[in-house]
Amino acid sequence: MKNTRRITEGAILLAVFAVILLITFYVPVFGLVASLFLPLPFMLFAAKNDWKSTIVFVVSSLLLSLVFGSILSLPLTLASSTTGAVMGVQINRKKSKLAICVSGFFVFLANSIIMYGVSIIFFNQDIMQQSINLLRDSIKSSTDMLNNMGQGAEAKKVADQFNQSLSLMKTLIPSMFVFSSAFMVLVTQAISFPILKKFGIKVENFKPFREIILPKSMLWYFLVIMSISLFVHPSAGSFWQMAILNLTFIIFFLMIFQGYSFMFFVFHQKGISKSVSILIAIISFIIPIMLYIVGILGIMDLGFDLRKRFEK
Repeated sequence: MKNTRRITEGAILLAVFAVILLITFYVPVFGLVASLFLPLPFMLFAAKNDWKSTIVFVVSSLLLSLVFGSILSLPLTLASSTTGAVMGVQINRKKSKLAICVSGFFVFLANSIIMYGVSIIFFNQDIMQQSINLLRDSIKSSTDMLNNMGQGAEAKKVADQFNQSLSLMKTLIPSMFVFSSAFMVLVTQAISFPILKKFGIKVENFKPFREIILPKSMLWYFLVIMSISLFVHPSAGSFWQMAILNLTFIIFFLMIFQGYSFMFFVFHQKGISKSVSILIAIISFIIPIMLYIVGILGIMDLGFDLRKRFEK
């Protein structure tokens, strides 16, 4: 009886997955939104069944994607199925919401890196480099147009700044993978967890954003990485330069995250409305110098327990 229920449930969820996959690939505009729901059937199945059955379900979805989609749908199916399945298994094991999020993040990140590597090695297609080249061509066209209008000096200055930004973007590709994976997993949680609750699956609620505090060890990581970036100067384009820049970027972003958490804590303590708090946060995010101030607030919050001072 239990196996019959499991098979029936699996068949229904596979049908739901097939519909979402078809919308993703064949319905313009709605396809992008639909793709965000792809991990949901796997999360729902894994949360209610054992991991062996979940593996069978994932393999079945890969075969199904070949029938309803094409070979091109396999990477998306693999990323969605494994991420959703791992998060569902963690829910089944009654893990914390943070543990679920971290597990999903690492699986999605691994999928992204593998797919990127496969596209370069086997298909000789570097999507990131192609995007950067496209932007460079666009800059060159704009520069040529300005030169023809007699704005050569200004055009060269703007082009140089833009090319430097593109070079930095290329260096920060690993960071882009990290942040895009984190973003996708958070969006998946935001969409899927309320639906899971409707099906009677218990999921632990996240703390309010203002109560989130990073581990104190992050401050030591920050100090070590900043010290390395100040005293170690590897050659341009080397592996070590890329590693230091990416680690610096990621760790300072975490300090900014901590800073915003502290800001919302203070706003809550002072009785400032959420709408005003969000507006202030958006304005500070847009202005670059404000981001540095928010990052410094995050460092001070971790180092000096500023929240306790405000509570007193």
